[in-house]
Amino acid sequence: MLNKYPLWKYLLVLFFLLLGLFYAAPNLYAPDPALQITGESSAQVIDDAILGRALAALDEAAIEHFDPAVDESGRNALIRLRDKDQQLPAQARVSRALGDGFIVALNLAPTTPDWLSDYGAAPMKLGLDLSGGVHFMLEVDVDAAIERRMEYYTNAIKRTLREERIRGFVSIDDAGQIQASFKTEAQREQARDAIADAEPQLSLDRVDEADNWKLLATLPDQVRKEIAEYSVAQNLTTLRNRVNELGVSEPLVQRQGQNRIVVELPGIQDTAEAKRILGKVANLEFRLVANMDAAASEKQRFDYRSPDRAGASEWLERDVIITGERVSNAQASFDQNGQPNVQISLDSEGGSLMSRATRNNVKRRMGVLFIERKYRTRYEVQPDGSEVAVKLPYDEKKLLTAPVIQSALGAQFQITGLDSPLESSELALMLRAGALAAPISFVEERTVGPSLGAENIRMGIKSVQYGLGLVILFMIIVYRLFGLVAVVALSANIVLLVACMSLLGATLTLPGIAGIVLTVGMAVDANVLIFGRIREEVNNGMAPQMAIHAGYERAVATILDANLTTLIVAVILYAVGTGPIKGFAVTLSIGIITSMFTAIMGTRAMVNLIYGGRRVKKLSIGGIKV
Repeated sequence: MLNKYPLWKYLLVLFFLLLGLFYAAPNLYAPDPALQITGESSAQVIDDAILGRALAALDEAAIEHFDPAVDESGRNALIRLRDKDQQLPAQARVSRALGDGFIVALNLAPTTPDWLSDYGAAPMKLGLDLSGGVHFMLEVDVDAAIERRMEYYTNAIKRTLREERIRGFVSIDDAGQIQASFKTEAQREQARDAIADAEPQLSLDRVDEADNWKLLATLPDQVRKEIAEYSVAQNLTTLRNRVNELGVSEPLVQRQGQNRIVVELPGIQDTAEAKRILGKVANLEFRLVANMDAAASEKQRFDYRSPDRAGASEWLERDVIITGERVSNAQASFDQNGQPNVQISLDSEGGSLMSRATRNNVKRRMGVLFIERKYRTRYEVQPDGSEVAVKLPYDEKKLLTAPVIQSALGAQFQITGLDSPLESSELALMLRAGALAAPISFVEERTVGPSLGAENIRMGIKSVQYGLGLVILFMIIVYRLFGLVAVVALSANIVLLVACMSLLGATLTLPGIAGIVLTVGMAVDANVLIFGRIREEVNNGMAPQMAIHAGYERAVATILDANLTTLIVAVILYAVGTGPIKGFAVTLSIGIITSMFTAIMGTRAMVNLIYGGRRVKKLSIGGIKV
C-alpha cells in the first residue's frame, strides 16, 4: 500500500498554510500610539491650519510626534507619537489648542505594511482586558428628562384647553411647576376636570390670589422616579443600538448606579467616531412657524443651522407637534435635485399627531428643529497652580428647514436642508438607533493600552507557551518522528487560527486565550488517536504502509464525532453567552475547524511525504513491540 496524495492535495495544504502565514503576519507589527482629531459635526473639515495648530501645541510641550496626516475625506487627522506615556498629556495640549468644536481622541495607529494591507490583511483585535479599545463612563441628565416631560405636559394642557374652548394662561414657573391662570372660578373648575381626564399623572392643586384663580400642576415623586428610571433604561437601549450600528465586536454596555452607563468598545480603532456617535443627542422637534401677530410668550426665535443661511432665523411656536422619539425608522437619501435628505417613518401615535397638526394648517410653514448637546470648555486653576479642563454642557437648537405644508402629512415624509450626504447619514443613524430620552455627559474616558493589560498579556502568553512546550515534549518523547510531525501541524494550526481571527475581525480576550490553550490540547488529541491506532495495527502484525493507511482511515470517524459535538457546544455558547463567553466560543470554534484540517489532512500529507512511495520496514512512532 503506497501512502501518496494526489498533487492537488499537497498544493491545497500548502496554499492554506501560505495563506495563513500571510494573514497572520500583520500581528507581528505593533501599532503606534496616536491622537485622532475630528470635528464634533460630521461636516467639519480638518485643514492644514487646524493640523498646524495641533502640531504647534505638541512642539511647545516637547512631545515627540511624526507622520501627521489627514485622510482622504478631510474630516480626520492622525498624529503618531513616539511614546505611549505621552498620549494623555498630548491629548490635553491639543484639546486646549483647538478649543471647543473638535474631538481629540486617543488611538492606536496600525503599522501594517502596504503589501499586506492592500490585500485586506490586518492585525487581530485585542479586547480591553488585553490591549486596545475605549472605555466611557456616561451620566444621564435625569433632571433634563423631567424638564422635557413638563414641557410636554404644558403643551398638552394648552391643547386640551383649546379643544374645550377654555380661556386661560399656561406657563412653567421657576420651580418647574405648570401654572394655569383663569379669570373665573368656574373656568378653573372646568379646566381642572378636563386636565384631570386628559393627564391623570399630574397632581392638580387650587391656588386663589385675589381675582386670579390658578391651578398648579406638579408631578408626584413616584412619577418623577418612573421618568428618571425610564430615561436611563431608554438611553441604555439607545446606546446599545448605536454600538451595534458601529459594528463593534463584543461590546459592553451596562448600567452602573442610579444614572450612569458604562460603555466598553474592545478592539475599536476609530475612537473619535465612537465618541461622536455615542454622545450625540441628535433629537428633532417639529413646530409650526409662528404668525407675526402671535404674542412673544407663545413663540421662540431660532437661527438656521446651515452655513448657507447664516444670520437667517425664524419664529416658531412654543408648542411641539412631535419629537424624534416618535421616529420608528430613518434612511439617508437624495431628493429630485440631488440634495441630501432623510426619509422619516413615524410610529402610529406620531403619525396621528403629525396628521392632525398638518391637516388643519395646510399652506402654513413647519420648522424642523435640530437639537444637539454640546460642551464649552472652561479651565479652572487649582491650588497647586495646575489647570483642569471643565466641560460645561449646553443644548444648541438650530433650524434645519421650514418648508410650506402642501398637504396633510402622515407617518412618512422627508427632512431636507442638510449640508452633506455624510450629515444626512449620521442624522439617519441617530434617529434609527433611537433618540436619547435625556442628554448624556462623558464623565470618564480612557483608552486602554498595553500598560493596563500587560499582566494579562504576559500570563496569557506564558500559559500558551507552557502548554505548547509540554505538549511538544510529550509528543516527541512518546511518538518520536510522528510526534515531530504533530508538532509542526500544531504550529501550523496556531498560525491558521490567528489568521482566521484576524481575517474575520474577531476580538481576542483573555478567555479567548484559554480557548487557544484548549485548542492546542484538542489538536494534539486527534494525532494521539491516529498514532495510537497506527501503533496498534503494527503491533497486530500489519505492514507499516498498511498500518498508516488504516490508522488514519479508522481514527477519522472518532475525531470528527468528538470535534463536531464540541463545535455544537461552542456555537450554543456563542448564541446564549455574552462578552467573555462569546470570545471563548469564537476562539474555540475556529480552533476546532483549523485543528481538524491540520491534524488530519496536514499530518497525513507530511507522513506521506516521509514514508509514502517506498518500502518501509519500521516506523519511528515509539511503542512498537519487537
